[in-house]
Amino acid sequence: MTNLAATPIRVMLVDDHPIVRIGLAALIGTLPGMETVAQAGNGREAIALHKEKRPDVTLMDLRLPELSGVEVIRTIRTVSPDARFIVLTTYEGDEDIHQALQAGARGYIIKGMPHDLLADAIKRVHAGGRYLPQVIKETLANRTPSSDLSVREREILERIAQGKSNREIATELDLAEITVKCRVSAILERLDVHDRTEAVVTALQRGLLHL
Repeated sequence: MTNLAATPIRVMLVDDHPIVRIGLAALIGTLPGMETVAQAGNGREAIALHKEKRPDVTLMDLRLPELSGVEVIRTIRTVSPDARFIVLTTYEGDEDIHQALQAGARGYIIKGMPHDLLADAIKRVHAGGRYLPQVIKETLANRTPSSDLSVREREILERIAQGKSNREIATELDLAEITVKCRVSAILERLDVHDRTEAVVTALQRGLLHL
């Protein structure tokens, strides 16, 4: 009879920095009952490897070449709804956390946290639970739902961060300049800020924008 208790938890690592993946693989190799079965350096590779290796738990960074971590999670879960993900990232803005959990992540850990948290997270998520450290719960609890930005507003915000004027944004997005002006006003109101610079700073802090 197979001893299921002795079957290791199969983990896949997704991060665009090879040194990070090597370090994580080495750490997981020291944890009882766990093994690394695949490593991916970009979003498309992650999707292909997940289909091939079928890991029990995937550790996913959010910022990846080609596709974001959130997009990868969504894509994989359309064909494998039971796939289990833990986000392991440097980003701790409330919007980053919200988007990852909405996509289907069951855990969210900030890089630099003690490694025993990672072991606990993998075990809990593998068992069907969720793992959100207290600091992540507090950040998420403080998120204001009314501050959600539409896709178009995010596009405008990205161009504001690039220092572009309303006229330049209007030309790029094929909009009327007055429309861009109205959208900018809406963005300032949603983010509860007074000017474009403050909007960019707040958006970066929250994870609504990444440079």
